[in-house]
Amino acid sequence: MSLVRNPVLPGFNADPSILRVGDDYYIATSTFEWYPGVQIYHSKDLANWKLVIRPLNRKSQLDMRGNPDSCGIWAPCLTHDGDKYWLVYTDVKRKDGSFKDTPNYIVTAPSIEGPWSDPIYINSSGFDPSIFHDDDGKKWFVNMLQDHRRRPRSFAGIRLQEFDMKTEKLVGPTKTIFHGTELDLVEGPHLYKRNGWYYLLTAEGGTGYEHAVTLARSREISGPYEVHPQNPILTSVDKPLAALQRAGHGDIVDTPDGKTYLVHLTGRPITQTRRCVLGRETAIQEAYWADDDWLYVKNGPVPSLHVELLGARDDTDYWAEKRYTFDKAGGLHQDFQWLRTPEPERIFTITDSKIELIGREAIGSWFEQSLVARRQTHFSYDAETVVDFSPTDERQFAGLTAYYCRFNFFYLTVTAHADGKRELLILSSEASWPEGRLKFPLAEPVQIPNEGKVRLALSIRGKRLQFSYALDGEQELKNIGPVYDASILSDECGGHLEHGSFTGAFVGMACSDLNGTELRAKFDYMVYRPAHHETDRYDV
Repeated sequence: MSLVRNPVLPGFNADPSILRVGDDYYIATSTFEWYPGVQIYHSKDLANWKLVIRPLNRKSQLDMRGNPDSCGIWAPCLTHDGDKYWLVYTDVKRKDGSFKDTPNYIVTAPSIEGPWSDPIYINSSGFDPSIFHDDDGKKWFVNMLQDHRRRPRSFAGIRLQEFDMKTEKLVGPTKTIFHGTELDLVEGPHLYKRNGWYYLLTAEGGTGYEHAVTLARSREISGPYEVHPQNPILTSVDKPLAALQRAGHGDIVDTPDGKTYLVHLTGRPITQTRRCVLGRETAIQEAYWADDDWLYVKNGPVPSLHVELLGARDDTDYWAEKRYTFDKAGGLHQDFQWLRTPEPERIFTITDSKIELIGREAIGSWFEQSLVARRQTHFSYDAETVVDFSPTDERQFAGLTAYYCRFNFFYLTVTAHADGKRELLILSSEASWPEGRLKFPLAEPVQIPNEGKVRLALSIRGKRLQFSYALDGEQELKNIGPVYDASILSDECGGHLEHGSFTGAFVGMACSDLNGTELRAKFDYMVYRPAHHETDRYDV
């Protein structure tokens, strides 16, 4: 056993679902509007995790074009019934206003690497569904119920219905088995069975700083369910100075030697305004079953920054510089994702050891934009790339972006003035919800030669972001523009504040051609270099 520092999955890895099959552990996390959908990690010791697959990776499984920010894939549930793997998920098509459109699906696979099936549509009654494989062979679909008539919140409890494997449909009556507690906003249900009890683990309190994990139990799967005597079993709500905040949405797993662990989402705020620039991350806590047959979090309910796990974590790769090159045979590195579209060939190609982005819609489009990026997983880092781009007017631009959503991004672009002369221009949209406008006045543009590659770079140190550049043949980077507030690349500023913005900050390459002529930008490489900084209070 070794003392390991949380989170175990740093940077935008929300809504963890954990599974053990033999000696192998898996965690599935939400990806929202980023494609391919769902991240599945593997570990042998609960401390060291490696991304093994994003299973929703083709058009027949997932098409999110038109999905608003922070919609898409919510709260996947990964299980195994002794025969195959099951993945249950929601593809949210709308979340704002009185209505939510939340189609739910199931895919299966014989192994974690696939092949993963085309999805089975289940229903659209709510979000965050799971499936429970009972020991009598029955399968139960568990979900929260969304009721648009309720005020001020539309969360109407947890529902249960049998899933028939032969017809691949829900059958029999539906029943609301749990209405939640005074914490409100009950969602994210998971069912377990132990010692003749059915246990229902749910998330409550919303996904912000009042988030929590609630546990209830019943002798019958259909209830009634009694609530844990010390509920909630996990929350940070009463400890605003604790390292791990926004703790909630959990799932439990048993080790072969009888230990129990709870995984949960969490956030690590920076600045006095408590902004989680790394989004919602995955942490793990040791738990135990007491003589009263209730589960308790060790040293809880406040989550611990350090926890004893089966193995010691190797952080060598975490702190290593990543220099991404582009090779057609190897394809795009797994650290990268793009937004919404199942047709990546329409937004990028890899040729001649370069990635070529095809100018599409504006950055922030909900349909088809050329943006290829990786997660920000450190509070401080440097990034750079080299771009070859020949715009002819101000409606064509490409470059390096620090991106959260259409309302929050910083973007150093190679573009052109109306007279066709190339220039460098910073586009920023800082907490501009609901308009989604650029911030004016823009920083003064810098005129550059009409031909030649340009090196673009950014440095983030805590909440401070500085862009820089160098022209072809120059070694030294020169600063451009002011120092920006990088902390706005966070859930708390993401357009809908902490209860409606669910992803995390990314950094990557983008290209837009608003003229519709599909002008292309070639990028030679991209570098992501983690950095230590005194403001990074709780970095791993």
